[in-house]
Amino acid sequence: MADVPLPEDVYVFLDAQDVASRAVPNADLSAFAASGVLVELEATGLGLHVYVSCAGQGLSRLVLRWRAPLPDEALVLGDAWERSYGELQWRHRQPERVLPWYWLAYDAATGETRGMGVRVRPAAFCSWAVDEDGTTLCLDLRNGGLPVHLGHRRLLAAVVVAVGPDRGTSPFDALGALCQAMCDDPRFPAAPVVGANNWYYAYGEGFGPAEVLRDADAISELADGHRVAPFCVVDAGWSAGGNAPGGPWTAGLPGVFDDMSGLAADISARGARPGIWFRPAALSFVDNTRLLRAGPQEGGEKALDLSRPETLDTIAADVRRLVGWGYQLIKHDFSTYDHFGKWGFQMTRDLTDPGWGLADRGVTNAEVLLGLYRTIREAAGETLVIGCNTVGHLAAGLTDIQRTGDDSSGRYWERTRKMSVNTLAFRLAQHGRFFCLDADCVPCTPATPWEHNRQMLDLVARSGTALFVSVDPRARDKAVDADLRAALRTALDGGEPTGVQPLDWLHTTSPRKWRAGTGPRLYEWLGPYGADVRTD
Repeated sequence: MADVPLPEDVYVFLDAQDVASRAVPNADLSAFAASGVLVELEATGLGLHVYVSCAGQGLSRLVLRWRAPLPDEALVLGDAWERSYGELQWRHRQPERVLPWYWLAYDAATGETRGMGVRVRPAAFCSWAVDEDGTTLCLDLRNGGLPVHLGHRRLLAAVVVAVGPDRGTSPFDALGALCQAMCDDPRFPAAPVVGANNWYYAYGEGFGPAEVLRDADAISELADGHRVAPFCVVDAGWSAGGNAPGGPWTAGLPGVFDDMSGLAADISARGARPGIWFRPAALSFVDNTRLLRAGPQEGGEKALDLSRPETLDTIAADVRRLVGWGYQLIKHDFSTYDHFGKWGFQMTRDLTDPGWGLADRGVTNAEVLLGLYRTIREAAGETLVIGCNTVGHLAAGLTDIQRTGDDSSGRYWERTRKMSVNTLAFRLAQHGRFFCLDADCVPCTPATPWEHNRQMLDLVARSGTALFVSVDPRARDKAVDADLRAALRTALDGGEPTGVQPLDWLHTTSPRKWRAGTGPRLYEWLGPYGADVRTD
C-alpha cells in the first residue's frame, strides 16, 4: 500500500441543489473549513482518514481533489455500486465516468499501475472520477435524497488508500493489491460453496417441495459422495406474494410450502445443505405503514424504512426464523433497490430520486445499509449469508458470499455472457479479499446452448468461486451429467490450486482468454454471428 497524498482542494455541498463551496485549508492541508463544515484529514498506517463535522445544518456531499494527472495513454478501471451489469471495462479517461469505490490505471507504455480506493464499510457512498488534470473523490453523505443532519457527530466518512505506481505488477495483481488494502477482515466460507438453485428454470413459478427435493436428489447425485456437501437453495416462490415478493416471512405459501422446517430436514436427509432466499427490506402485505419509507415506491412491494430500529428488529426476527427452520445458507436480495428505488445501473452519481428522507435524518445512506447488513449478520450467527442486489463494498466483512453480477439467464445465453463473464473477470480480485465471489448460477436448460453454458461451468468451477447450477431436469442426459459431475467435483475440491485470471481483459468486456492453473485456456462465448441480438 502506498502513502496517500493530501488533496489540494476540498469542496462542500450543503443542500440538495448541490451548490458548492470551496473549503479553505489550514497551513498543512490537514483540515478544510467552509460554511460551517469542518473536514479533517488524518494519515495513519491504514490510509487517509476523512472526518467531517457539520453541526446545525444539512450536508449532501464532500469532494476531494488531487491535481495529479495520469499519462494520456493510461487505461482506467472502476467498480460498480452494487452488482455489475456487464459494463465493467478498461477505458481511456472519461471525465464524467462514475467509478464507484475505487479506480486502477494501467499505462501500457511503461507497464506502470496505480490506483486509489476507500476501505470497505465507509459511511459514505464513494465514487471517483479521472480526468485530464487530476482525480476527484465524491463522498455522498445524503439521507435518502436529502442532506444528512449529523448534529454534533464527528463522522469518519471514509478511509482512502492507494497502491503504486508500480512497474513490476500486472494489472490483475495490482487490482488484487488494491482490494487487499481496502479490506483486512474478509469473511470467507470454510469449505467451497457449490449447489443447486432452481431460479433459472422455475423463475419462481410452478414448483413445490417435491421439485425442491428433486433438485436436492440431483445435486447430491452429481456431487457423487464428495466430502463437501452441496447446497440446495429454495429461491423465490416459496412464500406468498408472487415470484419476487416482499414479506412477511413467517410462513411458506399456504397449501404448497406448509412445512418449511420439514422441507429443510428433507433436503438434509438427501445429502444436501438447505438454503433459502428472502427479500428483507420490503413487504407485500402491509399491516404497519409506519415501517414504510418515504420516496419512490413501485409495484406491489412496499419498501421499508431501514433507519427505524423496529424495522431492523423485524428483519432480525425473520433471519432467526429462517435459521431456526434449519436453513444453513440465507440469501437476501433486493435491498439496494428497495432502499434507493433504483437498480445499480440506474443510480449513476445521483443514487436515488431527490426530495425524500428517512425517519432518522441523522444517518447516511451508507450507514443505513451497513445497519441492515450488520443486523442480518448478527441474527444469522454462523449460518452462511449471501448478498444479492447488495453493495459489496459495504457488505465486505459482513457477508460470506456476494453475488457480484446481475442475473444470468436460463432463457438466453447472451445475458449470461454479458453479465456473468464480465463480473467474474473484473471483480475476481475481490474473491477471498472481500468475500467469496458468486458470478451467479450456471443454467442448464433446454432454451440455452449447452456448448456455451458448459464452458461457463468449467471456468467458474476452476476459479474456486461459488458455483451454483440451475438444472432443468428436461436438459439432463448422459453427456450433460458427465459435464456437471466433472465440474462440481472440481469446484468442491476448491478449483484450480492457483485459480484463474483473465488474460485479454484489457481489450474486451467478456474475456475469452484465461489462465487456468499453469496454462492458458480459450473459451468461445460468441455464436456464429457474434453476440446474440436477443435479450431477456
